Amino acid sequence: MNVNRRVQTLDEFTIQQLRDFPQATGELSHLLRNIGLAGKRVHVEVNKAGLVDILGDAGTINVQGEEVKKLDVYANDQFTRVLQHGIACAGIASEELDDFVPFDDAKSVKSKYVCLFDPLDGSSNIDVNVSIGTIFSIYRRVTPIGTVVTKEDFLQPGNQQVAAGYIVYGSSTMLVYATRRGVNGFTLDPSIGEWTLSHPDIKCPEQGKIYSVNHGNFFQYDKAVQDYIATCQKKDKETGGPYTQRYIGSMVSDVHRNLIKGGIFMYPGTTDKPKGKLRLLYECNPFAFIVTVAGGKATNGKIRILDVEPTELHQRSPFFVGSKLMMEELETYLN
Repeated sequence: MNVNRRVQTLDEFTIQQLRDFPQATGELSHLLRNIGLAGKRVHVEVNKAGLVDILGDAGTINVQGEEVKKLDVYANDQFTRVLQHGIACAGIASEELDDFVPFDDAKSVKSKYVCLFDPLDGSSNIDVNVSIGTIFSIYRRVTPIGTVVTKEDFLQPGNQQVAAGYIVYGSSTMLVYATRRGVNGFTLDPSIGEWTLSHPDIKCPEQGKIYSVNHGNFFQYDKAVQDYIATCQKKDKETGGPYTQRYIGSMVSDVHRNLIKGGIFMYPGTTDKPKGKLRLLYECNPFAFIVTVAGGKATNGKIRILDVEPTELHQRSPFFVGSKLMMEELETYLN
């Protein structure tokens, strides 16, 4: 992993990308900068979460049947407002909302893109000061430009993503995003309030030594998954095992670590929840796109996550993602 020591901001980086593609309209770059702005606002609140009354539950239940944290509500509001007030997004869908939200003003209906996001992943960790994050995904709309978007624009397979990314609110705040050209990471410099290029052209190592899974559900997993986990725990001359088990319980943090260092993240279906817990559109597809562009792989245990045809906005899916060779080893068990 090469860490870039020359300061280049997100704005400068996206402008440079535009220079390489003179035919580009700049709309995607504008959308990414808007996401960066919303991320800065959430970063500020996350950093002072212990000092103000935004910790704990908001007293409501989201569409997933989960308690909504106060910071969840704030993050969802910030991303929705920033994207709605911009000129590069025709509508949004959020894990926190029952339905998609079309933007029907004169500017927004002319936009090419829609954005889906999980505003605050790992929010159950907010009260205990563990890293949390935002996940986002961008698609080119399929309905005619100039009209109000419909659900069809959001129910697209992951292989149609134009860009995807995440923000980690941790010891430092980092924005990582992928287009088909590559994956790049930007660290927020609080002294100037700018995202600065710190991890250019991220590549996921082909082999890692980390596996991330909730061992508490071990006996609810399929035998194939159990057998693979057992293999991860055994000494192996070829892989240098046993692998190290690391599981934070915040998907952004877990997958980010494995993307940088090499590893595999697993959230299989269980006997209680055979379809898994993670949301296909808000969590699985974005990370599958990012890791695949970086050289890794992602599957639901049967087919590539990116090839799954979604049928509903809050569809769930089993999810396995990580380093290429580790994923191929896993697939020998799953198949």
